[in-house]
This record gives sequence, structure tokens and C-alpha cells, in this order.
Amino acid sequence: MRILIVDDNQIVASVIQSILELESHEVRLALNGPDGYIAYIQFRPDLVITDIQMPGENGFELINHIRKLDPSVKAIYMSGNLNQFYPLLLEEKRRFPIDFLDKPFTLGELIDRVSELTG
Repeated sequence: MRILIVDDNQIVASVIQSILELESHEVRLALNGPDGYIAYIQFRPDLVITDIQMPGENGFELINHIRKLDPSVKAIYMSGNLNQFYPLLLEEKRRFPIDFLDKPFTLGELIDRVSELTG
């Protein structure tokens, strides 16, 4: 499976990439929303894993832009403060194929969310 990771923290993005590549996924990284959008167009992933809080375009804005190209895009939102976004995430989950992870998360939580959305 093809997975795009968008996170302004390159260390976090690289760790997630390594974990998912060990699970035999093809993974690409982007460090912000605009680069993530370009990477989505070029890579056409099956799943986008994005941080919510990034400078410039946030994760919600990124996924909204991608939905103009692919309304059924699957996404996992990440944040160190999910409580702040919980009502919006629940609304997103009701309408779209998404899930979310609270940072820091475990290897098992990451793999479970990816499997649930793509399995």
C-alpha cells in the first residue's frame, strides 16, 4: 500500500516511515501542507497520515484540498492535543474514511489504524 506522511517534524515523519516500510508499505514524506498536496498528486497514495498542527496549511486544510481531487481519500490525523480537535474529528469520521492518533502513540496503535482504514 502507498502511504503519504505529512508532518512538519521530520524526525516523527521519518520514524513513522520506517515503521510502515517494515510493514511492507511504500511511503513518501512531506514536511508541510503545500508539499503534501504536491506529493499527493505525484504519488497518489492509498492513505494520507497528517499532523493537524503545521505552519501555514494545517492537516484539515490539506485533506480538504485533496478531497477536491479525491473525495474518498482515506486519512489519519495526528496531534499532540487531540482534545482541542475532538468535535471536528468526530464530525470528519462520521462523514469520511478517517481516523486519528494522539501523539505520542504506540507502534501497535499506528499499525491498527492503518489496517482498519485500508483492510
